[in-house]
Amino acid sequence: MDKLKTIIATIIKFRIAIITVLIIAMGFSGYQTLNKLSVDNSLGIWFLEDDPSYKAYIDFQKNFGSDEIFIAMLPVENAIGETEINRLKQLHQSIEALSYVKTTFSLAKAKYPIYVNNTIKFDDLYNPKRSEKGLKSLFSKLSNITSQLVTEDYKNQFFYIQMNPTPTIEEQRQDIATDIKTIIDKTYSNYYLTGPPVLNEAYSKGIYKESLTFGILTVLVITVLLLFLLPSKRYLLIALLSVAIPVSLLFGLITSLGFALNMISMLIPTILMVYSVSDAVHVINIYHKEGLANTSISKVDLLAIAIRKSLTPCFYTTLTTFVGYFALYLSPLPAFKNMGVFTCIGLVLSFILVYVITVIGFSFMSLNFENAKPILRLKTYSQSHFIEWLNRFTTQYRNTLIVSFTAVLLFGIYSVFQVKIDTNSRDLLAEGKAKQDLRAVEVELGGSNRLQLNVATKDGDVILSKDAIRKLEIFQNKLESNPLISNPVSVVTIKSFLEKRTPVLFQSNVSETKLKNTLEVVDASENSFFKLFSEDLSTAGFTLTLMEMRTSELEQVLDEIKEAFETTFDTEDYELKINGFAVVFSQLNNFILETQFKSFFAAFFVAFLCLWIFIKNLKTTVLVLIPNILPLAILAIFMSLLNIPLDVTTAMITPIMLGIAMDDTIHLVHKYRRSKYITGSPKERMNNAMRYTGSALFSTTIALVGGFLIIASSATPSVRDFGLLCAVTVAIALITDIFYLPALLKRFDK
Repeated sequence: MDKLKTIIATIIKFRIAIITVLIIAMGFSGYQTLNKLSVDNSLGIWFLEDDPSYKAYIDFQKNFGSDEIFIAMLPVENAIGETEINRLKQLHQSIEALSYVKTTFSLAKAKYPIYVNNTIKFDDLYNPKRSEKGLKSLFSKLSNITSQLVTEDYKNQFFYIQMNPTPTIEEQRQDIATDIKTIIDKTYSNYYLTGPPVLNEAYSKGIYKESLTFGILTVLVITVLLLFLLPSKRYLLIALLSVAIPVSLLFGLITSLGFALNMISMLIPTILMVYSVSDAVHVINIYHKEGLANTSISKVDLLAIAIRKSLTPCFYTTLTTFVGYFALYLSPLPAFKNMGVFTCIGLVLSFILVYVITVIGFSFMSLNFENAKPILRLKTYSQSHFIEWLNRFTTQYRNTLIVSFTAVLLFGIYSVFQVKIDTNSRDLLAEGKAKQDLRAVEVELGGSNRLQLNVATKDGDVILSKDAIRKLEIFQNKLESNPLISNPVSVVTIKSFLEKRTPVLFQSNVSETKLKNTLEVVDASENSFFKLFSEDLSTAGFTLTLMEMRTSELEQVLDEIKEAFETTFDTEDYELKINGFAVVFSQLNNFILETQFKSFFAAFFVAFLCLWIFIKNLKTTVLVLIPNILPLAILAIFMSLLNIPLDVTTAMITPIMLGIAMDDTIHLVHKYRRSKYITGSPKERMNNAMRYTGSALFSTTIALVGGFLIIASSATPSVRDFGLLCAVTVAIALITDIFYLPALLKRFDK
């Protein structure tokens, strides 16, 4: 106690210097945040660079072309009119001048093969000298390609812009979409633009906008809540500074180290502010209650009593919440790792600064507690009456409460195995022009994602034998019959076209040498947008178009592709490689499941140890831990019944909620344990603990629910689900703490 008084006296003595340092630090942090805060939604935040699937994806981009492709759908009077084609040619020249563009493709640039003088040559697919009827007839013979160039009613043209490989464009990513839109705007006043780079930019803008909105809303909501929760208006500034300073310093640190916000870390400010205000409310309420009870002691003594009584529970609540977030570091996803580390740093800052700020703030105040009252209050509501009723209820009906809550717990554990793991890529995007353009293009084109299949001979032989070509044709027919796959393009597409125009080329008596010589030249550089072969001709490429879809649907598509390959080719002689971001994205389900298991069990184990050390009794620890599992069980029931899957945002919910749910429990159990040295039975100790901490439990829960409801206001469906589920879980955690926990301890803790 004497050491604590010495520390408090030292803080008060140097309070002006500490205030000055904090002001300078906040100024620097604010400057760094305003000038360096950025958004990074690149592939790198979801997969480490040494991840094999990431490396395979980058290698594919280098060898077969990036699948980071802009798709522009251009409404026109006549898609095969000469004026419209000339506009496309101008657009090609302007776009291809950009350093980060590998190639462009449209009807104005497309070629088709013709057989002349025993050789394959290429001619423009569009020829102004050809009649409209002749053009449409030609297009019908190359439908898998031409359907990607013009719509069926010839009222829209498609223009594709293929980027250089992903690692080479990351530094320019923020400018790329703007540059391309500016160029298209000069030629077209009305168009639809989509594709992975456009969606990436939309994600980034949405994240930045919502992070600012969440921050402002959180400050406003916290301020209003504090008007009700604080015992006096004179504590308002202290509470607000306890919230603002840690968040400001954390963001200064994040931006100084060169890190950027992403879809996960955008939630840090709201979560951290809500957590900070919870600790501040606990400290302020204890200080005020002790001030009313001890009217004749000095300010330093009063501060020492308040800090001593709040320090242990606040330390353990910080520790369990810290464990919940740090468990995210075990995730294989870098986005989760960063979220866990920086939130933990913020929690430590909050814990330290809440005490420093409150000590300094209290040091400027008088010791007049009698006349203090909340700025706003609900006259019809009496917390003390409710707590007394609660104490009677949990005593009288403790057995009924235990049976009821335990039954719900068991059903919740069953429901855990009913929750689906699935990320809907469309749910990661808020409503807006990007989403509207995506829908419009996919309706006409059948998809916006590119998938590349490579079928290769294992011995390195050329894949143009008669037998291989026959199998490639069977494989493509199976792909075309799949309703989730659109417009597969391969050597089979070109062969089929040539066969219709020049049947003699592929008669049964044609030698394999002539077949090889005919087909090896169809992979023309003019049509590099569709890569048909590898350089050594040992690999045949299939370019497919997919819709934006759920990871479960992607997994289904990939499994069906593998099955089609295995039932067509001898896997001892041929191998299949599936490339594209869709493959990487489909693996999210496995990463989410891994995150859940690793993070939750790590958080649970450490939380159990923390409680055991805190309580010092194994039986009581188990009794206390059970009610903290119940909110997660009820969360599983909600997700199962409402068909809300674990996705890329909700994947981190269980370790976080386990840590937060324990906060109120620790405050309540701390007073329960302290009471055992003062008065007798578990019932009496629990009733006293509830009277002392009840108001703070309600206050912090209201603050937490308010903060998570702000996140639930997100325009992004996936983020909205995360906020709503967290708010519900925190509210349930309070219910279990004031009903289930007291009933268990009163019944079993002897």
